Amino acid sequence: MVNTLTPETTERAHSPRSAGPAVDGRAQTRRRRHQAVVAYLFLAPALLFFAVFLILPLGFALLLSTSRWAGFDLGDIDPVGLDNFTGLFADGSTFLTPILTNTLLFALGTVALALAGSVLVATCIDNLRFQGLWRTLYFLPIVTTVVAVGNVWKYMYEPGGLVNGVLNALGLGSVAFLQDPDTALPSVVVVQAWASVGSAILILTAGLKSIPESYYEAAALDGAGPGTVFWKITLPLLRPSLLFVCITQFLTGLQSFALIIVMTKGGPGDATNVAALEMYRQAFSYGDWGTASAAAFVLFVVVLVVTLVQLWIFRRKGEDA
Repeated sequence: MVNTLTPETTERAHSPRSAGPAVDGRAQTRRRRHQAVVAYLFLAPALLFFAVFLILPLGFALLLSTSRWAGFDLGDIDPVGLDNFTGLFADGSTFLTPILTNTLLFALGTVALALAGSVLVATCIDNLRFQGLWRTLYFLPIVTTVVAVGNVWKYMYEPGGLVNGVLNALGLGSVAFLQDPDTALPSVVVVQAWASVGSAILILTAGLKSIPESYYEAAALDGAGPGTVFWKITLPLLRPSLLFVCITQFLTGLQSFALIIVMTKGGPGDATNVAALEMYRQAFSYGDWGTASAAAFVLFVVVLVVTLVQLWIFRRKGEDA
């Protein structure tokens, strides 16, 4: 047979097939763009909120940290470079010692007491009836306002308060808990740990429930005692929950100041003064917004470093577990 198809006819015959993938690719690209536009439209309110209440204040705080401003007229902002930061760590400054030191001690003490107490209470609750009732009772301080908690404990610490009354009944002398510089910070740490132990108990009880009962049954068959079971089974398998509690409690402790301002206002002297309270004082009491912003960024760096270290430990321990 004689081939009657010309080259033009052959090209036209094959052109739709060759253009098919290109047409589909452009259609998919347009569809993805349309989906992206719709997604950003739905995200726009959240992104706007994020920009207005986080990005803009962060940028303004960065500007103030390198400026001197009394907090009234924006035209009075006077750039001073890094003077605010150097002033925080200059000779005679109280920011590094005792303020930043108090902040770290406050956070460490809170974590240690809250963690030990929550592990003990969560383990006891796990072996009791009506566990929901006990968890609710221990969670009540979390939903109570800090002002109420601080004032109640402040009156309990008074020379004629409940705590000193118990000490006197035991034949011990009264202690000036909030008036003595040596006991003021530990006293507030105890209150902060007591107030935060409820959330830690909820997390740890959930972690205890996730431990398979087969481990405990095997330990019972081997004749392991309660102490061995706790140290060899419960604590190792509870490690992810413990590390999460450590991270959250430590970050909360580093940023806390409401309880301190209610109970001691940073006193006596600077015995209970912490970084967040010093920022509040510099900005609203002394009108030095530049120093307050510089202190905020120093605290931010401390929180960031602590968070990264704890996350590194969390991931490493999680992989080992």
